[in-house]
Amino acid sequence: MEYFSFTEIIGYLASLVVLLSFLMRDVEKLRMINIVGCSLFVAYGVFLGFSIPIIVTNVAIAIINLVYLIKSKKKAKRFDAFD
Repeated sequence: MEYFSFTEIIGYLASLVVLLSFLMRDVEKLRMINIVGCSLFVAYGVFLGFSIPIIVTNVAIAIINLVYLIKSKKKAKRFDAFD
């Protein structure tokens, strides 16, 4: 019986987390969970022997998610100031 390697498990877990992130109705939760998935994909890319396309793409997506999370938090704080 052949088992999955550690690298394959990380890859499948990353795919599952990214997929689950798209089931979120709240965009902030989606972005936070997607960042976790991207981080797992970066680890997967490293374990594959530094697969640059996987690493660069997922770092970029994580940064984009983080930027939009920060923007939404700042926007929410501005609206709280008016209450």
